[in-house]
Formats: sequence, C-alpha cells, structure tokens
Amino acid sequence: MPANKNLLPRQIGDAHIRLLRIFKAVIEAGGFAAAEIELNISKPAISQAISELESLMDMKLCNRGRAGFSVTEQGEQVYQSAMQLLASLETFKSQINAINTELVGDLNIGITDNMVTIPQMRISQALNSLKHKAPNVTINIKMIPPNDIEAQILDGQLHIGIVPELRPLPGLNYVQLYKEQSLLYCNEQHPLFNQDLDSISDNAIAQYDAVVPSYAQTVAIKHQQKALNAAATSTDREGIAFLILTGKFIGFLPTHFAERWVCQDKMRSIDARNRNFATKFSAITRKGARNNLILEAYLEALERA
Repeated sequence: MPANKNLLPRQIGDAHIRLLRIFKAVIEAGGFAAAEIELNISKPAISQAISELESLMDMKLCNRGRAGFSVTEQGEQVYQSAMQLLASLETFKSQINAINTELVGDLNIGITDNMVTIPQMRISQALNSLKHKAPNVTINIKMIPPNDIEAQILDGQLHIGIVPELRPLPGLNYVQLYKEQSLLYCNEQHPLFNQDLDSISDNAIAQYDAVVPSYAQTVAIKHQQKALNAAATSTDREGIAFLILTGKFIGFLPTHFAERWVCQDKMRSIDARNRNFATKFSAITRKGARNNLILEAYLEALERA
C-alpha cells in the first residue's frame, strides 16, 4: 500500500463521526455484545458499522470470533485519534455556546461512586437548576474512578468532575463541595456486633479480617487503615459494603452510605469517636479551558445550592 494513500474522504461527515462513536463505544465496552446496551443498537448493526469503518480505512481494527474480542495495534491508534477528534468536536460546541446566548449542547460530568446518598444533594440541585434554565442541554454522567475523571477533564472529554480532594493537580481548578465523614462498620452477623463498641484496641481490631480500599487515599486516611487486618480490597465503596454485609469483614464506609443498613440494624459503627476520618470532595474543571456557558451556568448553580 503506498505511504501517501488517502484512506479517508476529503470531507468527514456525520456518517463517519457515527462510525467512530460506535467504534469508540465498542473499545471502551470491551466487545460488541457489551456495547449493545450503551449504543442501543443490535450486535449485527454494530458489527456492520465496524466492518464499514475498517473498509473505509483499509485497516483491521479489531479481532472478533471464537478467540474473543481484541483490538489490533492499528485499532488502538485509531481509537486514540478518534478520542481526540470527538473531544475537539465537544470543544467546538462549547465555543459556539459561548458565542450563542442560548444554552444548547452537552454537559459531560464525571462523578465518583456512591455520592447520591449525601444529604446536601448539591449535585442534583444544581442539575435541576441547570435544566430549568436550559431545558435543551443534554447531561451525560460517567460514574468512574477519580483518577479517570481527572485524566478526562485534562484531555477535554469531561467538562466537570466530582472527586475526593487527595492530591490537587496543577492543571485543575477546585471548588470544595462536601466534607464526607466515614466510620468503621461491622455487620449484624459479625462477632463484634453485640459487643461494647464504644472503645476497642488496635490489637483487638487486628484479630478480625477487614476490607480496605485499593484506590488512592490521603496520609491521614491511610493511618486509620493501618490498624486493620487487610484481608480483602475493593476499588469502590459499594464493594466494601458488599463484603461488610457478608458478616466476615469490617471496613470503613461513609456515614451517609451506611445509614440505610444502620437504620435496619444490619450495621454498627465500631469505636466511632476514635475510628473515623473525613474526606473532602470538590468539583474540578480544567484550568485555561475555553469559555463554556453551560459549564459556567452549572458552576453558578453549584455555588448557590
């Protein structure tokens, strides 16, 4: 194949953008079947779109068959370029919104897991205000780990993120939203549940298996975890709750998230006065980003909430 062959048409239209969006969704889902729900189209339609894109580019982008789904080296490069193109389109729409006084377009938000039960509800209240002011805005929420949120804010895929403030990055702006309290919990089936839990020594705590987070934490939080006998890990708070509810593990959970089980007498806090920590949550945006009226309206609503 000649090195200077033009694979793409001179003008890239909506049909080509659609194929790239489908390809991106398939890669991020890890296969055709997994992408069906997100794309809301059938597996044969997805397969046809990928085949059309491969024919258009004269490249094999992914392997599919009995051996399973995998991305080719060329497919990985196309995926990275597609992400840049789609992020640039979002930036273009944001810039047009800054010119046009009518708020029309997307707001892409990344949120850390299990925050919907925080009583203040600032995120939801601000979204309510935004939709009241701008009913034609499309809101897209991603529930992903904090480090992924930070990365996607910096590369323009997300407009705003809600993350724990663990290690502030120089390329981001921070607006503090919440201060979340966490306590050490056990389940009703755990041997500690019916004991006096107002005070308990580190040696006594270390006798029991504990689940600890595998995600980043502050030094102060890590200090609290040191007394635990780490026998399991979880990438998020829901996973920690699952293991506590087995009755075989103790672990730290946010009080707002654990409250439902505490009210049902299925969980108790352990030595709450001494075994606790607070986590600050902030809204983050990219420093130096172009004016975006939708994002500005949402930030204003967050401040008022």
